[in-house]
Amino acid sequence: AGEGSAPAPGDGAGPPAPERVLFPPTFSVSEIKNKQRRHFMFLRWKQQQRKEKLALKKKRRKEREALGDKAPPKAVPKTIENQRVYDETTVDPNDEEVAFDEATDEFAPYFNRQTVPKILITTSDRPRGRTVRFCEQLATVIPNSHVFYRRGLALKRIIPQCIARDFTDLIVINEDRKIPNGLVLSHLPDGPTAHFRMSSVRLRKEIKRKGKEPTEHVPEVILNNFTTRLGHSIGRMFAALFPHDPQFIGRQVATFHNQRDYIFFRFHRYMFKSEKKVGIQELGPRFTLKLRSLQKGTFDSKFGEYEWIHKRREMDTSRRKFHL
Repeated sequence: AGEGSAPAPGDGAGPPAPERVLFPPTFSVSEIKNKQRRHFMFLRWKQQQRKEKLALKKKRRKEREALGDKAPPKAVPKTIENQRVYDETTVDPNDEEVAFDEATDEFAPYFNRQTVPKILITTSDRPRGRTVRFCEQLATVIPNSHVFYRRGLALKRIIPQCIARDFTDLIVINEDRKIPNGLVLSHLPDGPTAHFRMSSVRLRKEIKRKGKEPTEHVPEVILNNFTTRLGHSIGRMFAALFPHDPQFIGRQVATFHNQRDYIFFRFHRYMFKSEKKVGIQELGPRFTLKLRSLQKGTFDSKFGEYEWIHKRREMDTSRRKFHL
């Protein structure tokens, strides 16, 4: 090294200089007036936060390894789900009253294996291409389902025809500006009817790393987090769309996952990599549902009796209050 060069760290010329703190505790990104500079400094600040969080995580893990069995229990992080406000309608699995109601409700013939699901999938009047493709792909997910495109025919006229032809359920896909945005599910012949807002629709070609086309095997059905009386009713409606006795050889599974009253639908195939390792491959389509109303009987927008209606200003007063 030359005369004026500084000694390299670790060459015996003294301890290395302490690491310079990029962002002091009083630092505020909003004080930077230049937009590009503010964005650049925000990204650097986020990067430093991640590094500090990772270092703290490593330090805690080493402390736990050093303490062994004497290590204190891990703290449970607070989330909106585990801070949920208690709902008095939450169902106890051993509740005899709930068991009696479910044994005598509109879905009892299905769960008693007296009926076989037969589904009619239709659309709003004169659907566009994206809605048509979505209905076709949904029909490959639900066995024994048939797609019928309406041409100005009212639902009140369709429902009697469905009952006469032994359909057990009617699914109506609504659209707005060529995008599917609503789903009406009506259980036949006596209801109930659920109206959902639909969002985040992804067709098969829009899903990354998707699998091959689904087969005709009856899929397994998974229902997660439908814990209240209302949630039980919605979960039973979804379960009644699929036949009993799934064909596990097809390795296909349809999942309805409820989280914060949003119902996420996914359709996967199991991929057995070895005797101990298994992965999943999404087949599509995927979509998200939000319950807007539950109506007794079949579809009747004017004179129908509603069991439950989502009223945003009255019900959405707390982020920790859920209804399903």
